[in-house]
Amino acid sequence: MDPFKPYQPRLRQAAPPKLTVESAQAVAFKALAFIAADDAMLSGFVTATGCGLDEIKGRLAEDGFLGAVLDFLLGDEQAVIAFAEDEGFHPDTPMLARMKLG
Repeated sequence: MDPFKPYQPRLRQAAPPKLTVESAQAVAFKALAFIAADDAMLSGFVTATGCGLDEIKGRLAEDGFLGAVLDFLLGDEQAVIAFAEDEGFHPDTPMLARMKLG
């Protein structure tokens, strides 16, 4: 500790949340909205999944599809961090949601 440097306490990050299936689904819906808000990311998602925009709407009730949304997001660390910051989530929340969706 530098005695000449003013003390600045570090903020502690809250513990990762405990998620239910319903809250994990909500995280996935928010992740899809985050992806859809970025044209390049949405294009990459459509290319990676092979789902057209109409098919995406039809599959929103499937946990497997919501898991694929989170898988896509988790493939880009910068996107995960940006998503967590935008939503006010703990950075581990998307991964925990993915595990909850099976």
